[in-house]
Amino acid sequence: PVVDATQYTGFLYAGLILTASGPKVLEFNVRLGDPEAQAILPHLRTDLAEVLMEVAKGDLNTRTLEWRPGASLCVVVAAAGYPGSVRSGDLIRGIEEAESTGATVFHAGTRISWGGCVTAGGRVLGVRASGVDVASAAESAYAGVRKIHFDGMHYRNDIGRTYDRP
Repeated sequence: PVVDATQYTGFLYAGLILTASGPKVLEFNVRLGDPEAQAILPHLRTDLAEVLMEVAKGDLNTRTLEWRPGASLCVVVAAAGYPGSVRSGDLIRGIEEAESTGATVFHAGTRISWGGCVTAGGRVLGVRASGVDVASAAESAYAGVRKIHFDGMHYRNDIGRTYDRP
């Protein structure tokens, strides 16, 4: 067989889903996507800038990445109409309250207006939390999500849920 000798250096992210018959691959990404990076990178103990420099120099062979224990996940809060034609300009309330629960709120499709922070894109916010396991991380992230409000707001309610846990 012919083997492609092209060398790849970069990120490879496997998007997985747990099913009754085991884990399944949803996608592979060769970049750090927003919600994926927001969930994973807070657990990285190793200095990311140092790792990226070593990758750029082709000198990553001896590096071992160190990770914080536990689980983390990110719930995307979307605007009215997402994933289709989205509505912008809806006033967002509750971001500080969400962060007071221990969640981290990442802005994606927002902008500052005279009235405050408003929607300005499809994926409006990412709400990330950690825990000792996936169930506790999900509980914390959704506690943060429930503090946020804007017209047309919606989000998936199954992030972090496995087939044997509601």
